[in-house]
Amino acid sequence: MNTGDGTLGGHPFVVAHRGASAERPEHTRAAYELALKEGADGVECDVRLTRDGHLVCVHDRRVDRTSNGSGLVSEMTLAEMRELDFGGWHPSWRADGGHGDTGLLTLDDLVSLVLDWSRPVKLFIETKHPVRYGALVESKVLALLHRYGIASPASADRSRAVVMSFSAAAVWRIRRAAPLLPTVLLGSGARYLASSAATAIGATAVGPSVAALREYPQLVDRALAQGRSVYCWTVDEYDDIDFCRSVGVAWIATN
Repeated sequence: MNTGDGTLGGHPFVVAHRGASAERPEHTRAAYELALKEGADGVECDVRLTRDGHLVCVHDRRVDRTSNGSGLVSEMTLAEMRELDFGGWHPSWRADGGHGDTGLLTLDDLVSLVLDWSRPVKLFIETKHPVRYGALVESKVLALLHRYGIASPASADRSRAVVMSFSAAAVWRIRRAAPLLPTVLLGSGARYLASSAATAIGATAVGPSVAALREYPQLVDRALAQGRSVYCWTVDEYDDIDFCRSVGVAWIATN
């Protein structure tokens, strides 16, 4: 994970949070294609496991908020989820599909889309916890990244994938199995992230919310002193962008 170029260039790198999720339904191909066309430096997704062991890009435990269906992701098969539409709830949705594909997006689909894009883009993958299948989600993510040849990058700076979690145990599992793969320990408390937690698990970056970072901006200097970069979420206001730039945040996630 590149720790310097964004701040040295005068601005943080921009990560499309769940794709261009303000303009298109989150976690859909339509949202990610728009983000890529608009020049995002990275894209972010949340992943969960279906009942039959497939990684899908869905934030919530249930599909109720973002689809025309109902139920737990962990209790549904991939085939059942493919029957759902994940765009109708969003104001941009068009019945004729004019704004792109709003069906279920698997992590496999998203990795393929990002790697095939016309320029290098980083993929930030957040594993959700606690979940029914525990550590299996990290194992599945790593297996998929190995299949695409991006689980063991030549260096962290050149990595095409970054794995993140609010679970320290999840980040540690990734670090232990794929030491060169960049990782982000997420947290809503900046002081927690400035503690020894990130050091103990070997996270290469920390990820506070913008509200937490405003309360404790010293986190950026402390992280940099420990060789870590800072990924800040979810930065949607221009004042917050200016603030992140001023304190040296390397990556900002925005809708």
